[in-house]
Amino acid sequence: MTPRNCYSYFFGEFRIPHGVAFTCLVVAIPLGSTAIQSQQQIHWRQCLGQPTDWYSTKEAVRIADNLLLYQYPSGGWPKNIDMAQELSQSEKAEILEEREYDSSTIDNDATYTQLRYLARVYTSTRLERFRIASLKGLDYLFKAQYANGGWPQFYPLRPGYYSHITFNDNAMTGVMSLLRDIVRDRRDFHFVDRQRREKAGDCVEQGVRCILKCQISVHGTLTAWCAQHDEQTFQPAKARSYELVSESGAESVGIVRLLMSFDHPSPALVRSIQSAVAWFDQVKIKDIRVNIVSDTAGPRGTNRIVVKDASAPPMWARFYEIGTNKPFFCSRDGIKRDSLSQISYERRNHYVWLGYWPAHLLNREYPEWVARNKVKSVLQ
Repeated sequence: MTPRNCYSYFFGEFRIPHGVAFTCLVVAIPLGSTAIQSQQQIHWRQCLGQPTDWYSTKEAVRIADNLLLYQYPSGGWPKNIDMAQELSQSEKAEILEEREYDSSTIDNDATYTQLRYLARVYTSTRLERFRIASLKGLDYLFKAQYANGGWPQFYPLRPGYYSHITFNDNAMTGVMSLLRDIVRDRRDFHFVDRQRREKAGDCVEQGVRCILKCQISVHGTLTAWCAQHDEQTFQPAKARSYELVSESGAESVGIVRLLMSFDHPSPALVRSIQSAVAWFDQVKIKDIRVNIVSDTAGPRGTNRIVVKDASAPPMWARFYEIGTNKPFFCSRDGIKRDSLSQISYERRNHYVWLGYWPAHLLNREYPEWVARNKVKSVLQ
């Protein structure tokens, strides 16, 4: 199998359906790239960013048919595959053979992005096979949801952290945003029948209740969320060796953004949003920035370092220690460290530990939400 099965920024071990591991470095081409357009081909990551008329084209249909090949019998899709690439007959046959090894997931934008794409193509073409595949995928999401409202990273379930309620990389919020648009009868989802639309509404309500139960409380004060929570207790949970129990300065943003998208928020929803926003404001890190500098001794020839800069905008850590709000960093040994410079080169440069995730939410989205809902801002 060829590297068509990997996309986006990635360096390290990559596992394809056959279970063969290899190392690759792939750089995703950004939306609007003239290099892509000149070849009249687009990458899967560009497929939801095209003009409305494009979804009725032969190319759009070809890609949608690819999605039908990759869809598992359960209704879900695998992750980390450029599903827009043209496939040979032998590659198509290979994909069909692999479908018995079900790796359906909502991780890395999988399944809910395929459903959005198929809905757009069906709305533009009215080709029945795309409607059928869309409804099958929607039923998969219904089935994958826990009774408590959460979604695991993989379904059918896998042992370990894969079965936790997963906010990591906006997995659960991506699913709920799709279902919310179905409930609201957005243009691309007019074809969804009333029974499924009502089911989507129930799933969203259960999902919101789950989110509220997962929000971390420290001495009676609500704060933020971990990237994953235990599917039984709702408590924050560990994932990979360097993804420890924490409060997330990244994934919590997507959760708040989702909660702010609901009209007429309940007092519980308002409290949750206000508490998380106050936490974001409290834990922001001032006077630093992350530079990528030349480092001939490093495998990449570069290195990430933190430097002091009084003029820099605030940053946030990916992980904060619960109770102390202390940012921490971690190598694959699972030991917390105080600074980016103290962890291994590989983890320092192959993972994003500091970023600006809440900046736009705090500076624009939250003030607009406050004005729209006529509540008092918790920001100074």
